Amino acid sequence: MFRPYRTLLARPGALAFSSSGLLARLPMSMAGIGIVLVVVAGYDSYALAGRVSAAYVLTLALCSPRLARLVDRHGQARVMRPAIAVTSLGLAGLAVAATLQLPVGWLYVAAVVTGATMGSFGSLVRARWSHVVHTARELHTAYSLESAFDELVFVVGPVLATTLAAGVSPVAALVVSIAGLLVGGYWFLGLHGTQPPHVARPDGAARTRSVMRSGGMVVLAFVFAAVGAIFGATDVATVAFAGEQGHPELAGVVLAVFALGSMIAGLLYGARHWTAPLWRRFVLGTVALALGASLFVLVTSMAMLAGVMFVAGFAIAPTIINGNSLVRSFVPRARLTEGLALVGTMLGVGVSFGASIAGLAIDANGSRGGYLVVVVAALAVLGATAAALRTLRSATSELMFVDEPVAATLGDGTRVVVLDSLS
Repeated sequence: MFRPYRTLLARPGALAFSSSGLLARLPMSMAGIGIVLVVVAGYDSYALAGRVSAAYVLTLALCSPRLARLVDRHGQARVMRPAIAVTSLGLAGLAVAATLQLPVGWLYVAAVVTGATMGSFGSLVRARWSHVVHTARELHTAYSLESAFDELVFVVGPVLATTLAAGVSPVAALVVSIAGLLVGGYWFLGLHGTQPPHVARPDGAARTRSVMRSGGMVVLAFVFAAVGAIFGATDVATVAFAGEQGHPELAGVVLAVFALGSMIAGLLYGARHWTAPLWRRFVLGTVALALGASLFVLVTSMAMLAGVMFVAGFAIAPTIINGNSLVRSFVPRARLTEGLALVGTMLGVGVSFGASIAGLAIDANGSRGGYLVVVVAALAVLGATAAALRTLRSATSELMFVDEPVAATLGDGTRVVVLDSLS
């Protein structure tokens, strides 16, 4: 099963940029919960912690695609080196402000600075894979590997953050996030040999045209947001359910099982070459995820919840993998980082929105109310996917987007159009 991954990572520089990218993604799962922990410790207010965390998430959602657009135009190292430095200062400012209990305005300033410059290292790593590999099969395996790494980060990050907060200090979660970002980020950006070339575009309207002009990107953005809402609502509802069952300490373990199922599925999915069209696999994945998430309302014990989560988790990684692969069919190669960052950001926005709505539902109806929010988000995934079947079908599974196809005529008069080296 692991042979395709060994072959992939044996490429020159691949193991280094994938490993460093994994370390640099640690704040992806630790920054949000770290902000909540440090603000609650300093101000004893979950409401304030939620607002500061929301400021961070919303700023990240607004700025991450724009930062990715700069990366596509000027290169990864040139843009992200100063961005990493500013992000680290923002996280450090949050820790200092909360520890010293400074006026809450400083918390919001630090949260906005952090979100505006965080960027998406997941999209940077995937952009490198798109530059390094030469076939659609290898790209499928590479994206599957990175999705598994995403899940690994979400297995380890929250558990590490809460353990550090309880055993060392609430500030420790942010300190570890900063360390991961600085070490992994600058290591990654120092690997120039695998950095994709940037494409300078002329001034004018074409330069600023949004990737959301593509109907396919609109579909992916909405679906990823709804999938994120499933994740966010599931997190909050599971914490509430564990408390109702008298085992609040098991909430993190059960959520880790959810991510573990997804990680295993991602590795299995990427080890096989699939012949079914990409759009069809994406649709089937969203259906499986929606059905699995809808089962949460039926659970009656922690053991049953863990089993359902493990099984439902198997639909997560393949759906995310296929969605990221579809981005290549909807955006030009020169805008790939921006497109990948956009769908990743919409996933994060959905997580924040789902968690907020689920919290209100839990206050009114307990954990069952939170899981009903999960079901509504699952229905939104199904509805959006069904309504956009024609748009998704227009993106072929193996022919990638290029700006200018190259045509040639063979000696026997056969007309050949070369769309892409990955075709």
